[in-house]
Amino acid sequence: MASAPTTALLLGISGPSSSGKTTLSRLLRDILPQSFILHLDDFYRIDSEIPVREGVQDWDCIESLDLAGFRDALSYIKKHGSCPPTLVSKEDQNAVGQHGVDPAYIEELKQRVQALVTDKSWNLPIAIIDGFLLFSNEMSDIRDLFDVRLFLRTSYRTAKARREARTGYVTLEGFWEDPPGYVDQIVWPNYVKDHSFLFQQGDVEGELDEDVCKRADIHGMPREAEASMKHCLEWALQNIERAMGKEK
Repeated sequence: MASAPTTALLLGISGPSSSGKTTLSRLLRDILPQSFILHLDDFYRIDSEIPVREGVQDWDCIESLDLAGFRDALSYIKKHGSCPPTLVSKEDQNAVGQHGVDPAYIEELKQRVQALVTDKSWNLPIAIIDGFLLFSNEMSDIRDLFDVRLFLRTSYRTAKARREARTGYVTLEGFWEDPPGYVDQIVWPNYVKDHSFLFQQGDVEGELDEDVCKRADIHGMPREAEASMKHCLEWALQNIERAMGKEK
């Protein structure tokens, strides 16, 4: 478990592709004071360095990422409490789905958080780190840096439908569109490989292994939140509020 933050609270939000990570991150940024987002997707290698698997570029594996650059950015945040000034996000150019959360409810949550900030004299920035591989065992050194770890989940059917509905992604050297069959060939198999350890019997559509999640200090999203961003947001905020209450 990470030690108590002194310059910023690092919130890691991870889960499969199209599970709502970026949507949730942007909602939380609107609600939490002094918060900002760092996207793992801003640390892809250049297009020509993305690994090729069975004749197709694999953008969903750890080898596609500039992990050294990502670690440097996290170290900067932990030291300075802000994003590196030279970082320009391409991820913010990519569209996200509609969240469907009532603006009045978002305002209610803002007021709730502000009351906690006042009560606890909270004055630390909150760094929201959004990424599809943050909690994998291959990135355990990075996983250990987070003060709060939230794991989103979704079914294969939902992930496939959402991913295939996307128009594409801005990359460092251009634009990427998933070819036909990409979810089945690349995206979902990689997710299973990297995250099955978090689930009972390795079934990523089954129940989370509570003992494994507890040891890694990972909070798994409840099933009822899968179909409701409002419920997901409430669950996420409750975990963040607990951390804010403990740390100050």
